[in-house]
Amino acid sequence: MKQTDVGTSDVQPPEITGHDTRTDMLRRAVRKTVPLRKAFVQAPRGSAVRHGPLKTFANNGDVRGLRAYLMTVAACSKDNEDGWTTTLDSAVWARMFDTHLGANPQSARTAAWRTLRRLEERKLLTCRRPRGSSMISATLLREDGGGTPYTRPDGRSLEDRFVSLPIAFWKRGFDEKVDAPALAMLLAVAQDKPWSRFPADKAPEWYGWSPDTTQRGLQKLLSLGLVERKEAYDKAPLSPTGFTLVYEYRLIRWMRASRGKNPSVGAA
Repeated sequence: MKQTDVGTSDVQPPEITGHDTRTDMLRRAVRKTVPLRKAFVQAPRGSAVRHGPLKTFANNGDVRGLRAYLMTVAACSKDNEDGWTTTLDSAVWARMFDTHLGANPQSARTAAWRTLRRLEERKLLTCRRPRGSSMISATLLREDGGGTPYTRPDGRSLEDRFVSLPIAFWKRGFDEKVDAPALAMLLAVAQDKPWSRFPADKAPEWYGWSPDTTQRGLQKLLSLGLVERKEAYDKAPLSPTGFTLVYEYRLIRWMRASRGKNPSVGAA
């Protein structure tokens, strides 16, 4: 009888991508949308300074850090055994943040840890890695960057209003296609009412980043099909035409969460 040598199988283990890791993490979190307080983008009206923590990511071109932060928020659920904390091997964090691309395993792990430490320095989370262990724990803090403990936003107060990003944003891979200006403007459009204007010259005052960041971000979002735009006109009696053309924006339909719903944290 012919014998088969099972020790020389040509079967290879699957290649697990960052997209695979993020998708499985979202599945584990059991949620349909990811809530984020508007204070991360912009402080409430009446505040001495309107800028939120988002401005640092936009001004530094830190798309890796911003993607990592949003994914960490998405990963953390109250249903986790340790509350608003996610604990993973550093290799999993590396894949989730795409620090493994073009890097050896140790460099990827180190880059993932440094990314989390950068978010900790901005008082958006705390992270812990026990000595001699490859496990890293990240615990959310409140999105305003004040360093206070995280609570689920419910929208009942001005400081507690939030935006909801659909998990389809990650599942469809759009998180991999945006740059820092586009992701910053995506959150700016999401936190405003539909068909809002985003005059570039107001960006330094409203958000803390440059007019160029606003323009480049909106153009990128339009090219990706994540926002839609319509024309509007303002009276300008002293101009040759008597009016000026302006643009108003809103998220594309599938990116807009249903009004009046609480964030789907740990919900089926």
